[in-house]
Amino acid sequence: MTAQGMIRIFIGYDARETIAFHVLAHSFYRQASAPVSIAPLMLSELQGLFTRERNALQSTDFSFSRFLVPYLSGYEGWSLFCDCDMLALDDVANLWKLRDDRFAVQVVKHQHVPKETVKFLGEPQTKYEKKNWSSVILFNNAKCAALTPEYVNTATGLQLHQFKWLENDDLIGEIPHRWNHLVDYDPSLPPKELSLVHFTEGGPYFESFKNCGYAELWRSERERMLHAG
Repeated sequence: MTAQGMIRIFIGYDARETIAFHVLAHSFYRQASAPVSIAPLMLSELQGLFTRERNALQSTDFSFSRFLVPYLSGYEGWSLFCDCDMLALDDVANLWKLRDDRFAVQVVKHQHVPKETVKFLGEPQTKYEKKNWSSVILFNNAKCAALTPEYVNTATGLQLHQFKWLENDDLIGEIPHRWNHLVDYDPSLPPKELSLVHFTEGGPYFESFKNCGYAELWRSERERMLHAG
């Protein structure tokens, strides 16, 4: 936990995927065995701090703002960042226990080479080394001091997403693959073997992907979130 006794989570927010943010947050809250604090990375809340212009290859509003997490955390303690197009199937405290002070960040080290050139809503699908490593990041905030707002606003996309701001790759630790399972890319597994599924091509909240892998699990979580009475 942080010094405040909380598991601190930041989730990327894009207005086109508002429902995705809320369902993911609910799935974290519902299964957590320790206090959780969740904040959306909304550009409307980062005015004057996040100033870079939108890039043609940028598929979401939070493509680059995720790297402000250490700054927003005061470069203290640990924070977890997740893309919004995910669903938790496990207690996030189990991931939190994996923090290792030897590292500046911890990620799932995917070997992800997408075959398609476009993904949800016609957004470009780009290929680069360390693809999808930055979609789930455990930040050891004090060791990420290079991520100043000035750097995040001016660095190239590859510098950010390939962790070029670290002295070397030895500072990138690994977390189990079950904490960032790429839906319909990775081999399908029983839900009990997974902790966080990632609808990276497009989530079941989009008509074109309503029948994607684990779609029924997502819809069930949405119904739990909407329950009243």
